[in-house]
Amino acid sequence: MSERAAFKSEELARVLSHYDLGIVAEVRPFERGSHESAKVVVRTATGRYLVKRRPQRDDPYKVAFAHSMQKFLASRHFPLPHLIGTRANNNSMLKIGESVYEVYEYIEGERYDKSDKETFEAGRTLGLYHHILREFTPKWEPPHGHFHDAEQVFNAFEPMCAAIRKAGGRGARAVESLHKLALKLRDRYQAAADDANSTGVKEWEEQIVHSDWHPGNLLFQDQCVLAVLDHDSARIRPRVMDLANGVLQFSMITGGRDIASWEMHADIARANHFLRGYDSVNVVTRAELAALPALMQEALVAQAVRPILTNGTFAGLDGYEFLRVVLGKARWINANVDFTDQSFAKTGNAPT
Repeated sequence: MSERAAFKSEELARVLSHYDLGIVAEVRPFERGSHESAKVVVRTATGRYLVKRRPQRDDPYKVAFAHSMQKFLASRHFPLPHLIGTRANNNSMLKIGESVYEVYEYIEGERYDKSDKETFEAGRTLGLYHHILREFTPKWEPPHGHFHDAEQVFNAFEPMCAAIRKAGGRGARAVESLHKLALKLRDRYQAAADDANSTGVKEWEEQIVHSDWHPGNLLFQDQCVLAVLDHDSARIRPRVMDLANGVLQFSMITGGRDIASWEMHADIARANHFLRGYDSVNVVTRAELAALPALMQEALVAQAVRPILTNGTFAGLDGYEFLRVVLGKARWINANVDFTDQSFAKTGNAPT
């Protein structure tokens, strides 16, 4: 796994000198999210703040878009950490040399507990997010691109195999089996993309979506969503792609470090509650329900490819073994393509 980016003490002091946060009482590392972003939590007399240095590759215009979107959401009382402006001109983005920094209020909340209530609230909050952002007209061009039928995913399988071999583990010892596995995964991704295309998803209206809606990006309090984190991946695409990823992430059944113990099926009850929550504020159409299983398979494969391509592993787990689980889960979804439609229909909330 790649080493986490970190602040040097003199760098952090220079950044903080541009803000009115008060005298610093404590600084501690914040070791969550991307390893490419240096992050610390700073405690002062006025509160706690998350200070972040964005990856060097980030386009300042992309950052400006994300910040303007977050300010719009905040103006509509959507739950998220508020950006802190600089002392001089209240800018949400600080640029020093080639580096870009941002400061947020730090929110302490509870992690997702997998309960029916919190799953419903996660879906409801995504529906609210989409509803609010339909009114937002960005000044800067939002990013495009998505996991659906993506050329970069198709092109990643061969170099991903090379990365797995380099990392060692079972993939390095069973090269032929690794390539057969990658081919099966590529075929499943292609078949899912074809199924999604048959619904006409590429022609559907686009809007700004979060693009990274998963349990790690939501904080809860009293089983309600306290804050939605990490808006850096926001982009333009059909909302159903965000919905598919949300259903996937909140119905996923994972295990510990022993991948062999992981189950292949999804949690149908949680998928049901997530969809009910979304539909309570933003109606899910029959066409979107039909597209969900194929898009969920694509999202599952695409999200496994990038970290394995980079490190040869997934969160430190053996790359070969993890891909076997991904293929098994994708096959389960494909074999149970009506599980979202049927479970959602039982609630009486499915639109006609």
